[in-house]
Amino acid sequence: MPAISINKKGLHNYEILERFEAGIVLSGQEVKSVKGGQMHLDGAYVRVRGGEAWLVGAEIPKYRFAGPLPDYDAQRTRKLLFRKREIRYLTGKTQEKGLTLVPVSVYTSRSKIKLEIGLARGRQSHDKRDVMKERDVKRQIARALKRGM
Repeated sequence: MPAISINKKGLHNYEILERFEAGIVLSGQEVKSVKGGQMHLDGAYVRVRGGEAWLVGAEIPKYRFAGPLPDYDAQRTRKLLFRKREIRYLTGKTQEKGLTLVPVSVYTSRSKIKLEIGLARGRQSHDKRDVMKERDVKRQIARALKRGM
């Protein structure tokens, strides 16, 4: 299950509390474009409205081998496929203060395109610095262990 696209900005700005898997409703040429690695999740978010979940702000550029598509919108809102109880759960959680739904990554699972969504809480700038420090320390330890071997 290699990731096609990862939302690095979302992982940096938010602390992921829970993760969920959802299918995406795509057109045929969008599927080819996504499988070709052309989906961008920067600035995207998930909105739950009317008992349905929607992916807003994700960009899937036009498939380069597709014919003329005059009405194609690369950033259109796309429907996400969840179970009803998951949507009810997410609706309740997003109404809590400070929680939001952030797309984390896109990957394939048995020829289907799946979106990993995280229930997230925003990080403040000092939290981001702490995470970066921890990452640097782990990297230095790994280098020292590698040199010592």
